[in-house]
Amino acid sequence: MPTFVDQTKIEVQAGKGGDGMVAFRHEKYVPNGGPAGGDGGRGGSIIFVADSGLRTLMDFRYRRKFKADNGENGRIKSQYGRGAKDLYLKVPIGTTVYDFDTNELIGDLVENGQELVVAKGGRGGRGNIHFATSVNTAPEIAENGEPGEDRVLRLELKMLADVGLVGFPSVGKSTLLSVVTKAKPKIAAYQFTTLTPNLGMVILPDGRDFSMADLPGLIEGASQGVGLGIQFLRHIERTKVILHLVSMDPNNGRDPYEDYEAIRKELGNYTTDLTQKRELIVATQMDIPGADEKFAEFKKALAEHNVDEPVYPISSVTHEGVTKLMQDAASLVEKVEEERSQEVQETPETNAKTKEYKFKAPKTNEFTVERLSEHEFEVHGESLERLVQRINLDHQDGIMLLARKLKNLGVDDALRKAGAVDGDDVYIGDFNFEFVQ
Repeated sequence: MPTFVDQTKIEVQAGKGGDGMVAFRHEKYVPNGGPAGGDGGRGGSIIFVADSGLRTLMDFRYRRKFKADNGENGRIKSQYGRGAKDLYLKVPIGTTVYDFDTNELIGDLVENGQELVVAKGGRGGRGNIHFATSVNTAPEIAENGEPGEDRVLRLELKMLADVGLVGFPSVGKSTLLSVVTKAKPKIAAYQFTTLTPNLGMVILPDGRDFSMADLPGLIEGASQGVGLGIQFLRHIERTKVILHLVSMDPNNGRDPYEDYEAIRKELGNYTTDLTQKRELIVATQMDIPGADEKFAEFKKALAEHNVDEPVYPISSVTHEGVTKLMQDAASLVEKVEEERSQEVQETPETNAKTKEYKFKAPKTNEFTVERLSEHEFEVHGESLERLVQRINLDHQDGIMLLARKLKNLGVDDALRKAGAVDGDDVYIGDFNFEFVQ
C-alpha cells in the first residue's frame, strides 16, 4: 500500500510567450516592401485535472517543479509562431490549491475531470506588422513575449467522504468500517492504530449507497497540533455527516461523556467549526459485559447536559444495531444533500468545468522610485517591469517607444523629483539606462 501523502509543496512555471519578429518583405514583385514580422506564439499554461483514479499526492512528493513549454518566436513573411501545448497535471479528487506565500485559496477540485488553470502561459509578442503607421511605414518595433506565471503552491488533499467516523483512538472506527464496507484497515488495540484515512463504500439492501471514511483517532489538543489529529481534521471538513463513536467498554477507565465532550471541543476549535455538521452519536462495543450499565450512564449524562439527540448502541462484533445506524446515516446524507442543492438554487453560480485562477492585475501607472546611491535609482512597479520586458530593445525604434512610454507614465518626472540628474543610472527590473533630462 503506497504511503498516504495529503499535503505537499510544488513550484509551477508556465511557458514564456514567443517574441514578435522584426522583418521586411523582399519579394521580387513587391517594390516597396513593408513590415512582415509575425507574432510570437502563446506559452503553455499549467492545468490541474481531478482524477478519480488517484488517492494520494504521492506523484508530487519527489518531483517538485513543473515547467510548461515556451511559445515559438514569430517568423518572417508575417508567419505567427506556434503556441505551446498546455501541461496537464493529474491530482486526486478533493485537492485544494493554495498560494504558498500568501496562503490564498486558488481553487478546489471536487469533481472527476474538473480542471483548474494554476499558471497561465505568457502572451506572444506582436511582430512589426502591427506597428506600421503613415508616418513610419517601416517600423523596427516588436514586442517580446510575456513571461509565464511562476508560482509556489501548497496542495492539500481533503478526503471526499459522505460520512466521517470520529472519536478517540480504539473506539471501534476501523472495525465498523471493515464490517459495513469492503475496506480492510489495520485493526489493533492501541492508540493511533489508523495512521492514514481509510475510505470505503457502504451499499444498503435498498440500493442506497454512500462513502465512509475512518479518520485517525483524535485526542485532546488535536486542533492545536497534539497527536495525529490536526493532520486529519481537514478531512472532516468535506464530510456531510459525522458518526461520533464513543466506547462503552467498562474496562477502559474512561468516562464516555467526557470523551464525547472532548472530541466536540476539538471539532469546534478547528479553523472551521466542525460542530455545525450533522452528527449521529454511536455507542460502540456494546457486546462487552457491563457495557449496558455504562451506556445507561452515558445517556443520563447527555440528558443532563441537554443533548437530546438519539444514541445508536451498536456492536461491530455481533453486528447489533449496525443496519439501523447505516440506514439512518444514509437518510441523513440525503437530507444534507437536498439542503445543499436548495442553497445552490437560491444562489446560482456559473460552475464551469475548467476554472482559471484570476491573478490580481497590478494597477497601471503605479510605481515607486528608490534612491540606491548618489547617482543610482531603481524604479519598482509590476506593470512597469512587465512593460519593459515586453518591448524589444534590440532596435532603435523599440528604445524610442519605451522612452515615450516612460515619459507618458510620469517616470521621468518622478526620477527628477527624487533628485536624478543627467548621467545617473536607472534600473527597472533587469533593464538599466542612463537618465537624460
